[in-house]
Amino acid sequence: MTAAPSPDPHLSFARRMDRSDGLAHLRRRFVGVTDAADGAAPEAVVAYLDGNSLGRPTIATGERLQRFVTEAWGGRLIRGWDEEWLDLPFAIGDALGSAALGAASGQTYIGDSTTVTIYKLARAAADAQLSRDPARTEIVVDTDNFPTDRYVLDGIAGERGMSIRWIVADTEAGVTPEQVAAVVGPQTALVVLSHVAYRSGFLADVPAITRIAHDAGALVLWDLCHSAGSVPTELDAWGVDLAVGCTYKYLNGGPGSPAFGYVRADLQEVLAQPIRGWLGSADAFEMGPEYVPAPGIRRFISGTPAIVGMLAMQDTIAMIADAGMEAVRAKSVALTEFAITLADDWLAPLGVTVASPRDAERRGGHVTLSHPAMREVTALLWQQDVIPDYRDPGGLRIGLSPLSTSFQETHAGLAAVRETLRGVLREQAGLA
Repeated sequence: MTAAPSPDPHLSFARRMDRSDGLAHLRRRFVGVTDAADGAAPEAVVAYLDGNSLGRPTIATGERLQRFVTEAWGGRLIRGWDEEWLDLPFAIGDALGSAALGAASGQTYIGDSTTVTIYKLARAAADAQLSRDPARTEIVVDTDNFPTDRYVLDGIAGERGMSIRWIVADTEAGVTPEQVAAVVGPQTALVVLSHVAYRSGFLADVPAITRIAHDAGALVLWDLCHSAGSVPTELDAWGVDLAVGCTYKYLNGGPGSPAFGYVRADLQEVLAQPIRGWLGSADAFEMGPEYVPAPGIRRFISGTPAIVGMLAMQDTIAMIADAGMEAVRAKSVALTEFAITLADDWLAPLGVTVASPRDAERRGGHVTLSHPAMREVTALLWQQDVIPDYRDPGGLRIGLSPLSTSFQETHAGLAAVRETLRGVLREQAGLA
């Protein structure tokens, strides 16, 4: 008689965690999510582990978009601009600032793409610093920052006769206060770093680094793309000058949804953003011969706002406001701890290493698992409706969105990683 297989303690743990999860009820608000007890539809994704690249849509978003087409756009037509749309970038920005960024009203707006928003704010900061002190000719950035940040800053340096001061970052960690202190000084105009490193998930010490930069007379721009909606920030309390983040990851704004920008209140009249558009002028409909910037945060708008693109994020921002960022972060930490435990037990024997900080206080919302075969493994997993993503060198990223990801989904995804990697290694060894 064959003995019954031993129960999987990790699966038992996942089920207990899902039952006690105070945010579990929010999963049902997302398109395509099924609970284990419901039974998955044949077309359902087995495990979506890429919420740090593109979040799932909410069910409410579909309804919101339909209403917008038939009522706001179709019903109000051009009147919609005067009635709501012109102020929507700032209304949503304030809601986001309150729910997830620790920003008082009047400092956050929804605007252009992440790339364009970084350019506008970084160029404005560089120009202001050069005007104040022509000796401040260096922009500090790390070698492992996201390509957009590095490319944009290199372009600004070329435009303004400045230079880049590189911090060499560990791809399995991130930039430390000590590294920043070693490079900033009277020559530093601007420091641009990511709160959460896109590759490793390393969580930077924003308050400490910001203080160090300020002590050297520099301004700081923080990239929040991998933290907004997953890791709490306190931009006002931390004294942050500028921040930029995308809205299609943990904020579920949809593919290509516009980014947000944050400009501290006392800097708004100091900075002159470089892309002077009509809607950023003091009286847009005067159509005057000269550009006069609008007061406050409105001056950082350039052209016509992408109204349709900023509709979806409102539903997730409202969920975060109701749940509270502390609860969101607590679940994020629990999910990533679980993923690391599974990696240690299941994947380490196969040669996988955890290329993310193990200390939760230094880790954002995703975990990177490193192995030379991970590019091939990722491609095979996608064919099985298990969806992580891949980043060189050899990194499979597990992005766990706290509002839409369950512990059982995480378990199923990591189990698929284990079996797929086993198969790849067997084939490489000629044992298939």
